Amino acid sequence: MSEEPRRRRAPAMSPEDRREAIVQATLPLVVKAGANVTTSQIAAAAGIAEGTVFRVFKDKAELLDACVQRALRSDEEVALLQAIPADVPLEERLTSGVATFSGYLDRMWGLIGTLRESGYHPNDEDHKKHKGPPVGMQQLSEAVAGLFGDADLRVSPDLAGRMLLGAVFTNRMGSGFGQTTAEPAAIVDLFLHGALKGGDR
Repeated sequence: MSEEPRRRRAPAMSPEDRREAIVQATLPLVVKAGANVTTSQIAAAAGIAEGTVFRVFKDKAELLDACVQRALRSDEEVALLQAIPADVPLEERLTSGVATFSGYLDRMWGLIGTLRESGYHPNDEDHKKHKGPPVGMQQLSEAVAGLFGDADLRVSPDLAGRMLLGAVFTNRMGSGFGQTTAEPAAIVDLFLHGALKGGDR
């Protein structure tokens, strides 16, 4: 009888990759359950033993803080916006920027809001050390400014980008008060062409 081939073990993950894998598996659970998620649920979602969680993170609080920091990052969103071809019409480029930024806010606010509702307050020491908006948000603002390309603007692209994202902030905040919110294309149209009708200027 021929011997059965030995099952090859999956290559060991680096500590950084293992940490990222656990965070990625935890994020959806935290959005649903907040701080009430258990380490056994996290381990099951990540496909690891529960003890592995504590070999990577000293406790659940550190893991939850890592999830918050991951939610604040905007690497994927920035890469998406930077990949938009320059020959795409300006309004379409900005609409993509607004939609992408809105999704970033929803993810960030959703995670942090659920954590707070479950009685957990993220460690804000890093935020105290860093003045101003989170780095991820600043990077997204710069990416949106880049979408203006060589458009003939009355202000700098940086200011235009920040003003556009200010409108997005106001729009998203309205949803929390039961107010009607505008779609990304409507926000861009209002931003570029104003609130007055053409004949009323």
